Amino acid sequence: MGAGPDPARGTAARPGRSRRDRVVPHRRRSAFRLRDWRIGTKLATVLVIPSLAFLVLAGVQTRGLAGQTSALTAFAEQVGIGQQITAVVDRLQQERDRAAGELAALRRAGAGADRDAAIAALKPLQEAANQALSELRRAAEPLAGADAAWRVAFSEVLEAYDQVVYIRAAIPPAVLNSDTILSNYHRAIGALLNLLAEPSPGEGQQALTDAVLRYVQLSRVKEFTSRIRAELYAAARAGRYDVDDQATLTDLRAQQLTALGAFRLAASTEQVRRYDLVSVNPAFVAAARLEEQTLPTGTAEPAVLSAPEWWAASEQRLELLRQLEGEVLNDAVRHADGARAQQLRDTLLVAGGIVAVLLVAVLISLLIGRSIARSMRLLRGEALRIAHVELPHTLHRLRAVDRPVATIEVPPTAVHSRDEIGELAEAFVAVHRSAVDVALEQAMMRRNVNAMFVNLARRSQVLVERQLELLDELEREESDPEQLENLFKLDHLAARMRRNDESLLVLAGMESTRRWNRPVGLGAVLLAASAEIEQYQRVRHRSSAALHLVGHAVGDLVHLFAELLENATAFSRPDTVVHVVAWSDGTGAVVQIVDQGLGMSPTALVEANTLLAEPPAADVAASERMGLFVVSHLSARHGVEVKLRSDHEGLVARIRIPADLLAPAPEPELDQPAAPRMLTHQLAARSRLYAAAPPADLPLAGRRPEMPAPELPVAGRFPDFAAELPVAGRPAMPSAGIRPDPPAPAAPAVPRQARPVPVRAEDVLTPAAGSPGGGWFTRQGPASSVLGVTAPPAATPVTAGINAQGLPVRVPMAQLGAISQPARPQQPVPRHEPDPDAVGGMLSRFYGGVRRAEAEETIQMFMPPAGVRSEGGQRP
Repeated sequence: MGAGPDPARGTAARPGRSRRDRVVPHRRRSAFRLRDWRIGTKLATVLVIPSLAFLVLAGVQTRGLAGQTSALTAFAEQVGIGQQITAVVDRLQQERDRAAGELAALRRAGAGADRDAAIAALKPLQEAANQALSELRRAAEPLAGADAAWRVAFSEVLEAYDQVVYIRAAIPPAVLNSDTILSNYHRAIGALLNLLAEPSPGEGQQALTDAVLRYVQLSRVKEFTSRIRAELYAAARAGRYDVDDQATLTDLRAQQLTALGAFRLAASTEQVRRYDLVSVNPAFVAAARLEEQTLPTGTAEPAVLSAPEWWAASEQRLELLRQLEGEVLNDAVRHADGARAQQLRDTLLVAGGIVAVLLVAVLISLLIGRSIARSMRLLRGEALRIAHVELPHTLHRLRAVDRPVATIEVPPTAVHSRDEIGELAEAFVAVHRSAVDVALEQAMMRRNVNAMFVNLARRSQVLVERQLELLDELEREESDPEQLENLFKLDHLAARMRRNDESLLVLAGMESTRRWNRPVGLGAVLLAASAEIEQYQRVRHRSSAALHLVGHAVGDLVHLFAELLENATAFSRPDTVVHVVAWSDGTGAVVQIVDQGLGMSPTALVEANTLLAEPPAADVAASERMGLFVVSHLSARHGVEVKLRSDHEGLVARIRIPADLLAPAPEPELDQPAAPRMLTHQLAARSRLYAAAPPADLPLAGRRPEMPAPELPVAGRFPDFAAELPVAGRPAMPSAGIRPDPPAPAAPAVPRQARPVPVRAEDVLTPAAGSPGGGWFTRQGPASSVLGVTAPPAATPVTAGINAQGLPVRVPMAQLGAISQPARPQQPVPRHEPDPDAVGGMLSRFYGGVRRAEAEETIQMFMPPAGVRSEGGQRP
């Protein structure tokens, strides 16, 4: 088949088809191109990047504050453990000072010394020192994660104390030197004082550093005072001074004064006042006066103090210093705790402020972003809805030529903001409104053009109907076979012209003017479609089921099948046949039209099937390829599925008729009128025989020659035209209009009794029109009666009264002539098989005449001027 869709045109979308709510871009979206990002992604990026930068800076600031808070917390814990450290120092000082006196006493008494008394005196002091160290260990357990310097200092304390525990066993035997034993105590106390001075608040905390320095210097003053007590107590128990004792005492007093000066410089005014109060205490003054007696003055020897008196006085002085040390240490602990709490509050305030600022920024950003995103989402949804639903639906409504053009309201935009997005939405609505206005104007213009073409097609139909009526009159009155054959050709061309007019009406969306109100057999419909085409003699019918179609769809289906058969015969070789096969598939009827023509390329086949599945609007392409356009519209009107596919020799058109177009067979009628006109090539030849018959057998004016009545098509069965029609690969029979040579004497041609093939669809379907209420209808009614005589019009016009303007009201089809006496079909003449020799001779004469006719078309005849003789024609 040659017709196909225009590749330049698209297909109209049908309303109701599901559509996606997203636009497929013309190119692939890349995640690395900024312009391809979604608006939400861009907004999120704009909000996230500054937020991340703020979080990084805030994190650095918070981390610094948290580090300071952690440092101050560790500092406060280290300062808080100073109470346990000073307690261990105080216990070791008492044990050391008493051990120095006991060692001096043991060396003075010699072997007879009372070691048990020394052990008994030192035992409580040693247990008190061990108890204090145990408390220090428990207090230091939370500081296991402290800084490395503090842990190292604490490990040195434990190691030095272990040496003290080890050296205690050497005191009662007095086998070691006193300096060796006491040096272990000095080293342990020095390690404890270093641990006491280890806490560091970090840079920028000078007040806390001074607080640590105060109690550390006061502890050193107390340590030097304790060592002076040990030297003087040892001398008192020994009853004399050793050679180095005065030098040692002088050095200790100098270090004591230096530590005291450092304390007074670092201490606050209140702490200095409290030290001054302690220094004027009577117990403190009494110990100082006893110590002054041991100072060398001139040539006098330093006095040796009473051991019990000195121990009691020095014990009270050290206790006063111990109390003052505890107060200064408590001040440092309070300062450390206060600094830690303040730093923690500052850190929490800063962190809370950062979180609050971040939350406010994020909230504001989310509100702004949500507003922008919501507007963009509404605009996107509105644009997609307009682009994919409303505008296509509007265009589809306006393309429908069978509906009136109504005013289409464009709803306002859903974006009510006054920003650029709102202006864009308003502009988009304006564009939509302009597009709808243009579409309305185009629809009005198209409807005006359609109305113009409908009017022209209607007028052409009227003229064609009148032409057909005139041809009917001329055919009935004509007796010359040659002229009758020409009239039949004109009749056939007029019928094709009427089908073209109906095609214009179909493309304009109008219903067919020919209606059938009774079910008609599918075979009769296919035969009627064959009668509508020019080369009907090449069509072969075959049906395997008795199927009937509803009457209201018969006209359109005849038109549909006629267009497909026209394409099949027009785009295939003249020596081939077109097969039409019909069968039932259980849910409907299937008709298959197979030709042996040119076929179609795969691309053109896909485009043609697309056009058949979705009928487009009529345009210039419809005039170029009207066949498939008409088939597409007719199939869409009745839900008929038409598909094309390639075959090894041509093209196959498969038409599936739905079950709702099928109907049960009508009741048979006994009296049916004969077909008004039948046309075959044999009919023309037979008319020549009538011309040579006696005058009594010649056709009269207004009466057709008597011929055998044709066999009427029976539902589900077709007449077999294989004997009269050409077969693929065989020469065709002589066509009308070409006079065959006279038959040879040896084999005279015997006229055959052939079954006629109709020239119009009405000639096939009219036999069923004799029933009451049935028949084909046109604007002018039937072209002629079934008897070949046009019914006269009614003497009195039938009207339905007078309207408001005083004009008669017309009654449609009231003037149609009724058929009063339907004729029974005559019995067909028995068929006789032709003589093969006669048929062969007739075919040879036919091809000889064709060759002579072709030769005559290439000869030009020149008429000589008057008075000049010519010998004939001249070949060009």
